[in-house]
Amino acid sequence: MDPTRAFVKNVKRVVVKVGTAVVTRDDGRLAVGRLGAIFEQLEKLNSRGFEIILVTSGAVGAGRQRLKYRKMINSSFADLQKPQVELDGKACAAVGQNGLMALYDTLFSQLDVTSSQLLVTDNDFKNADFRVQLCQTVDSLLDLRSIPIFNENDAISTRRAPYEDSSGIFWDNDSLAALLAMELKADLLVLLSDVDGLYSGPPSDPRSKLIHTYVKQKHQKAISFGDKSRMGRGGMDAKVKAASNAAYSGTPVVIASGYAANNIIKVLNGERVGTLFHKDAHMWIPVTEIGPHEMAGSARYDEALIRALAESVRKLAEMEEPIGHVLKRTELAEGLILEKKTCPLGVLLIVFESRPDALVQIASLAIRSGNGLLLKGGKEAKRSNAILHKVITSALPENVGTKLIGLLTSREEIPDLLKLDDVIDLVIPRGSNKLVSQIKSSTKIPVLGHSDGICHVYVDKAANLEMAKKIVLDAKTDYPAACNAMETLLVHKDLTSGGLQELVKELEQEVKDVDEAIDHIHSYGSSHTECIVTDDHDVAEHFLSRVDSAAVFHNASTRFCDGARFGLGAEVGISTSKIHARGPVGVEGLLTTRWVLRGKGQVVEGDKGVIYTHKDLLKAV
Repeated sequence: MDPTRAFVKNVKRVVVKVGTAVVTRDDGRLAVGRLGAIFEQLEKLNSRGFEIILVTSGAVGAGRQRLKYRKMINSSFADLQKPQVELDGKACAAVGQNGLMALYDTLFSQLDVTSSQLLVTDNDFKNADFRVQLCQTVDSLLDLRSIPIFNENDAISTRRAPYEDSSGIFWDNDSLAALLAMELKADLLVLLSDVDGLYSGPPSDPRSKLIHTYVKQKHQKAISFGDKSRMGRGGMDAKVKAASNAAYSGTPVVIASGYAANNIIKVLNGERVGTLFHKDAHMWIPVTEIGPHEMAGSARYDEALIRALAESVRKLAEMEEPIGHVLKRTELAEGLILEKKTCPLGVLLIVFESRPDALVQIASLAIRSGNGLLLKGGKEAKRSNAILHKVITSALPENVGTKLIGLLTSREEIPDLLKLDDVIDLVIPRGSNKLVSQIKSSTKIPVLGHSDGICHVYVDKAANLEMAKKIVLDAKTDYPAACNAMETLLVHKDLTSGGLQELVKELEQEVKDVDEAIDHIHSYGSSHTECIVTDDHDVAEHFLSRVDSAAVFHNASTRFCDGARFGLGAEVGISTSKIHARGPVGVEGLLTTRWVLRGKGQVVEGDKGVIYTHKDLLKAV
């Protein structure tokens, strides 16, 4: 158990809030599978004696989807050509709440759990008698092992419109959940989101770091928030405000992903999941003031990075021509010559994170491999991307064409592009596991991407500990946000003491031997990069041959898994799939092959007159 989560041992009453982004899919429909997995966790906790209170969003979104569909099928073709009027939010809430609770009741009934619905408005909480009655009703329901489900009654709320008015005692379901946690004297509030927790910056930016414990004095002014919720009225900013209010009133809060398996149970088991808000957090973690000079310095686009980026482009320019390279030349029969040649894939769609240097790397790789390119970068780097795109396209020779590389500026264009499987040949998402999964489920176009970068380092009993310390430190701290940074350290059980354990106490997991380490990696890893530190050659070779990941290293940091460090010049990403390209994807990964056959009038005719030689002409040379 994480020491900062020891308080969960005394937790009994838990408020769980599921946001709109968790309740619904990208198309606005209810995410039945995800909700089912969450409800199974709630059932387990309910059976273990926890008192569970659920706060849900999603009624307006679900109702809007349903009403839009009804309106469309009841409209004539002429009606559909007219400008569409936005649906009334309160009507959407009334329709959606009905469907939402019908689904919830069905899911809980399948798990033999009784649920109950309580709809509230901001005005209700202005009445002291209402607050007393609310507590009594909830206590009665919990005594009966029923799970109360709260939502704001948007259909009759006096707010101007759902998602537009942020005034009152509570202003969204995050603040409602915090208010209920305080009113009902909950021991813990869990806010489920579509990201893993609170980050130091936009989660899509690889430089952003997950904050495990929020310290107001340290983090309040140092965090930059990304977009609000894609469908609800809140966002991470709203969650932080709600969590801070509840925490400093005495209810600990954890913001965690509602997408990850068993996250609620992990939180209550004391695991280090998500971001913790606690009134005593400032006493656990040293507070370092971040001054304006330091912030300005860290925001500068580092000169060394620019030089390295330019060098990678030059390396690509200097490499041997990759297109039309003959990989195989075979004489099938006399005068019948077959060649296998490299050629471009065609048109690539690449969705990448908020790093302008990514645009330069991807564009240079596409040009070198002869592929057409559509780019969609993060909005945080929108202006930088536009300037870099202009510089690159203006430098292209006229015979190449300035339309070779297109830059998309709106994410609304992506769903339509993902339908163009007759035009686009490959999609490469660079970013979170969620982004990769969403794109894979939304297109018929082949997708080349990697899942979470869960990289392991296994320190064997025969390891040189000084070497191990250096490798572990580099793998974890050289660039912690990178996908090739170490996430898990596995240590042989015989290494029970020494400087290595003191250095990485929070990361280590004792393992029996190399085979158990391999099993752990296969169970919990993401097939990205794994390393073994040992002086035993046989153990090392066993590890390298058995571990099924894109990259496996012996006595070297996982941070070496990189296109530039591999000598590829640059990389478009790191693939953990086994088909087409695996590991860092450079120019070769953006090429395919085709067969070219040159003859002198030969025909098959049942192979009667053909004498096959199958002579390898490249070897002959």
